Amino acid sequence: MNFPSNGLYAITQTEHKSLDTVVNEVESALKGGAVVVQYRDKQPQDAELLASRLLKLCQQYKVPLLINDDVDLAARIGADGVHIGRDDGSIERARQRLGQQAIIGVSCYDSIDYALEAQSQGVNYVAFGRFFPSSSKPLAKPASLETLSLAKQELSIPIVAIGGILPENGSLLLKAGADVLAVIGGLFNEQPEQAAREYQSLFERVKLKSVQ
Repeated sequence: MNFPSNGLYAITQTEHKSLDTVVNEVESALKGGAVVVQYRDKQPQDAELLASRLLKLCQQYKVPLLINDDVDLAARIGADGVHIGRDDGSIERARQRLGQQAIIGVSCYDSIDYALEAQSQGVNYVAFGRFFPSSSKPLAKPASLETLSLAKQELSIPIVAIGGILPENGSLLLKAGADVLAVIGGLFNEQPEQAAREYQSLFERVKLKSVQ
């Protein structure tokens, strides 16, 4: 399965939620049009069970499931790929562990140089952020819109933006150069299906303007 060239990237919100709730919310996001799902869980109760249930769900919707940070978990359940940060092990190890068909994405924060290096190592997408205040990453260093514009000029793989993205501010990132918007709170703090549809409308509007 390929990483999408544009669309909504749903990242799970698991804190104080049952496995059933997480799965149901993700399904709502998929019904609303999410094109990729990442299982992110900083305090997992039963990571393998939840990840396996999410994988089965994503397969029903023909959407890739990526695992945050944990290459070994991704390998054990047969996930479509992994998202790794700077401290989560090497791109090379992830590729060796998961195979050539796996999707590998990396956090590049606000660094074009890091993104270019990651691209040269064969990642499938790069993610920049945070762009706006974010409850999931409150201490993360802000990234600039200029970084997205430069990335669009210099990279040939999809560009993901993350961090405090709402339907009200997402179009700024798409216009600056982002292809994909990764969202946690803006999706799962609301009614996920309706919220997903609102994000999807951003892509349709930006695409329409580019054609005109």
